[in-house]
Amino acid sequence: MTANEDQEMELEALRSIYEGDDCFKELSPVSFQFRIGDLDDSRSFLLEVSWAENYPETAPHISLDSFFNNRISLETKQYILSKLSEQVETNLGTAMMYTLFEWAKENQETLMENHQPVTSAVTLISNSDVMNNSTTASKKKEKKEQLTKAQKRKLIGRTDNKGELPRGWDWVDVVKHLSKTGGKCED
Repeated sequence: MTANEDQEMELEALRSIYEGDDCFKELSPVSFQFRIGDLDDSRSFLLEVSWAENYPETAPHISLDSFFNNRISLETKQYILSKLSEQVETNLGTAMMYTLFEWAKENQETLMENHQPVTSAVTLISNSDVMNNSTTASKKKEKKEQLTKAQKRKLIGRTDNKGELPRGWDWVDVVKHLSKTGGKCED
């Protein structure tokens, strides 16, 4: 079988297994989210898995970068990813999504044993952001271009291709329109 046929078969199996399960979400035919734990549990986390072109011969990309995981420390995320990578290595060459999801569910306590919920706001940045910030920090900060009054008037007076102002530019017109069309909620 080719990789695409394997992917189609696994996709069909995942859809039938997790039909109606609110923990599983198919983002695209090659990208999935699976929540481990309950929504209100601080020990729950969201796995994002996407298949490479040659999956299952090559490892899927596993991520914990979703907003749902912002309360999990970086160390815990790295630990989870390392343990999942071990599982990927043992299952390489076979359909492994169900196996990974179920393994993570069964081992949630072990994966989250050192978890201390992050209470302060944490901003996750990628390596490329760090590189970009370090190069721009050495340069002088550029000032924003200031607009003249004439330029501001021109921006405000912009019309669409028919010479009309954009819809909703005047609140009086919006209120008139809503009163004519019955925009009020009637119980």
